[in-house]
Formats: sequence, C-alpha cells, structure tokens
Amino acid sequence: MAQFPPDAAVQAGAVLVALGLDVLFGEPPAKLHPVVAMGHYLGAVGRRVSRAAGTVPRPGTEFCLGALGWCAGAALVAALAFAAGWTMEDLHPLAQIALLGVLLKPMLSWRMLRDEVRAVEAALAESLAAGRQRVGWLVSRDVSALSETQVREAAVSTLAENLNDSVVAPLFWFAVAGLPGAALYRFANTADAMWGYMGERAGRDWTWAGKWAARVDDALSWLPARLTALLIALLSAGRGWSTVVANAGLTPSPNGGWPMGALAVGLGIRLGKPGVYELNSPGRAPLAADTAMALRRCAQVVALLALIAGGALLLSLGARP
Repeated sequence: MAQFPPDAAVQAGAVLVALGLDVLFGEPPAKLHPVVAMGHYLGAVGRRVSRAAGTVPRPGTEFCLGALGWCAGAALVAALAFAAGWTMEDLHPLAQIALLGVLLKPMLSWRMLRDEVRAVEAALAESLAAGRQRVGWLVSRDVSALSETQVREAAVSTLAENLNDSVVAPLFWFAVAGLPGAALYRFANTADAMWGYMGERAGRDWTWAGKWAARVDDALSWLPARLTALLIALLSAGRGWSTVVANAGLTPSPNGGWPMGALAVGLGIRLGKPGVYELNSPGRAPLAADTAMALRRCAQVVALLALIAGGALLLSLGARP
C-alpha cells in the first residue's frame, strides 16, 4: 500500500504531469480553480480585517486580525490539500501520479505568465499606449507615463519575479511538504498579492492588516528566489554571479531582486522601476529581442525543472527492490 506523503517517485511523476498539463492546457476554468477560491476567501476576509482609508489606524488590532484571518485560511487550505492526498493512499502509484499532478497543476502557472509577457510585447508593437495598457495587467502601479523601454522593463521584471512565485517556489514547497506545501505557498503568495501593501489600495488601508501576509510570503519565498536566480545564472553560463548578488539587495523586496537581477545580468540588460531601483545599471536598455530571449531563458529553467523531476523519477524507480 502506498503512503501519504507520496514517495519520491510519485512526487516526481506528479511534477511532470503538472508541468505537462500547464504547457498543454494552461489554467483550469475559474470556477474550478483553487487559487480563485483562495482569492474569494481573501477578498471577503480582507474587507473585515483592514480599515477603510482615511479612518483612525489601530495598528495592533489590524495586525492581529490580519494574522488571524491569514492563519485560518492557511489552515483550511493545508487541511484540504492533506485530505486530498490522504484519499489517494490506497490507489495504484500511477493513479496517484495522475491525480496528484492534476491537483498540483493549479498551484503553478508558467504558460499564463509566458503568454502575458508575450502579449505586452505584441501590444508594444502596435503602439506605446497599447503596451502601457497591457502591462497594467501585470503590475500594480501607474503605467500611464511609462516609456517603451520602461514598459518592457516592467514586463521582463515581472517575468523573472513570477518565474519564482508561479513555478519554482510552488515546486520547491511541493518537494518539501507535498501537496499541502505547494497549496500553502500558493495561498501565502496570493495573500501577499492581495493584502501585502504599504498604504492604501481599493479604498482600504493595508499598512498593518497586510503586514503578516507580506512577511510570511517573504519567508516562504526566501530560498526559492535564490534557487531561481541560481538556475537562471547556470543557464547563462554562470555569468556575473557576483554582480547578481550585488544587485539583489537593491530592490525593496528581499527576494524579487534575485531572479530579476540574474535575468538582467544573464542577458546584459538593465531592469528598473522609476524612482525605486535599477538592476545591472551598466546594461543596455531592453529591446523586443531581449524580451524573446528572456522568455526563452525562463522556459529553459522550466525545462530544467522537468528534467530534474524526470531524473528523480528514474532514480527512485531504480532504487526500488
């Protein structure tokens, strides 16, 4: 009888299934997508734990309410993921691989990220206004005054940062703690995206209510972000690792600068956010060809992860008596 958490062969096989489903089909329908359900929970709870913009702040109360709301949602997500895995323990290993892969797929998203970045470049080919509008789907800031170069920098930076958030980190936590680990990370990352703001957003003030969500996401992303940077650097022939390390601390995020810096250095381009940071400042301004190269480099990282999973599967099968 198989056991849960699944053994290495089942986990590795599930990673291959999940990546294959992602490349072939992309995202499941919204009504069936667990991350959409997480978003509904966070939206409903967020309106209760945060305060209306302009009202009197209550730092301690808001922080505690935000932390409690986050913990309740995280416990529910982890419990559901564990229960789903537990129901598979008596199934044939091939059935476990298939079902676990199907459940893992929504916790990662490479195809959608790739397609969105491609769409920004296609929009830029039409006009600067179209490019600004399209990149506005990817970043939570005012894009109305961005130049063509800045639009492209925003898209490539998002690609690098979300390669970690949407692919490497979920798979890292899946390797560490199975489906509950991947689901918990996806909940934490979604919570950070919705709650982790310093100041006002959508009429609510998140300075204190979102602090717990932001810090937990930082902690869970810490090691995966550095692994993502290392993978990018390895596929760039190890180019400029010392420069990557030096640039990583230039961003407000303790993690985002690692994959963004690695991609900038590996491609020899400059990536920045006006008035906030500039990575690999000696590099050239990115061109359309650099967006295509950035997409290829990130696709190579995904392919390398699939190769690692395939190798782990073969080794696990070879080690069985």
